[in-house]
Amino acid sequence: MSFLRAARAALAGQSGLPRILAAIFVVIIVLPAGLSLSCGSGSLGRPNHNAYVTLPNDGSVALLHINGATGAISVGFQTPQVGGTTPIGLALLPSKKFLYAVNSFANSISIYAVALDGTLTPAGNPIPEGGSGPVAAVIDPSGTYLLVTNNFTDDISVFSIDPDSGALSPLGLPVPANSSPSEILFTHSGKFVYVSNPSLGMVTGFSFSNGVLSPVPNSPVFSGLGAIGLAVDSSDRYLYVANPSASNPLVPTEGNISGFSIDPTSGKLTAILGSPFTATNGIGPSAITVDPSGRFVYAFATGSSSSIWCFTINPTNGQLVAVTGSPFSLVSGGLFALIDPSGNYLYTGDQNGIDGYTYNPSTGVPTAIAGSPFSTGTEPGKMVLSE
Repeated sequence: MSFLRAARAALAGQSGLPRILAAIFVVIIVLPAGLSLSCGSGSLGRPNHNAYVTLPNDGSVALLHINGATGAISVGFQTPQVGGTTPIGLALLPSKKFLYAVNSFANSISIYAVALDGTLTPAGNPIPEGGSGPVAAVIDPSGTYLLVTNNFTDDISVFSIDPDSGALSPLGLPVPANSSPSEILFTHSGKFVYVSNPSLGMVTGFSFSNGVLSPVPNSPVFSGLGAIGLAVDSSDRYLYVANPSASNPLVPTEGNISGFSIDPTSGKLTAILGSPFTATNGIGPSAITVDPSGRFVYAFATGSSSSIWCFTINPTNGQLVAVTGSPFSLVSGGLFALIDPSGNYLYTGDQNGIDGYTYNPSTGVPTAIAGSPFSTGTEPGKMVLSE
């Protein structure tokens, strides 16, 4: 079943939500560096902190507690379950005052006030999202605007955010974003927005100013079959895209990573020489992230065999080179991927919960955190860190 047909079938009441989540609900969250919310300190001096994860099958959002010394996760407060909502996309205001959950089946956005201890309280009733089949959400670095991709109406909804109440105000009509827009990210500067279009195998780019999205030159660009996960390096020079269904004629793998250089003035994407990049073994990486130093790229596939691909980034041209030992055979899910801003811990989602790793800052080699994977009771949607 294709990406779009599977999602439409589920909205019509058919079974298959786990397959949809595994295929499309991958989260790549880029947070500004330097944000922190201390919730005590671990034995190594690293602060404990919180995170949040959507639980689509439960119709709720769960608070997560992360041990600063070990990276281990425990599940805390969970919002009341609301049937028929299926929250997927998740975005946390940089001030940490409000959290937004995108209800994919209800075509709405739930707004939660965040207490000092991290617990969530609804800030009014969910508001209409403006499109159909919302998937992912992202807030610009200034905390002024919320953007949501609408998979079924092929567009992006843009909202302004009231910093005091958290209220959202739609800015005009949703903006066309080509077929089945899914994952979305801002560059760290907030100047550019990129969206993956899995059904086309392409990436659509926009410049962004005062809440207005404008297509960048030559957009969209072809990336690879199933293009989904997005990640940008810390300098905003390179964009990397996970293509889980792409073929590689010269190696026995399925799926690869496309690399693009980003024009700093226009946002235009140009394929990096040697792109796409792949691993010697492994199948279908769908989630991708770049470590805060901008040195390593990690891509994740479902399973435990050759499931984590790790590359170093050539800072001169953005080319990817596999680190020694990659791909790594550790339990992985490929639903989302993110690294804490301090670069201590790496997390990805699988069908049973969240997989956690430390990684060597010199070699990039990942190691599973004790107790990983950490159960969330049901398949997670997306995750954000409050740090």
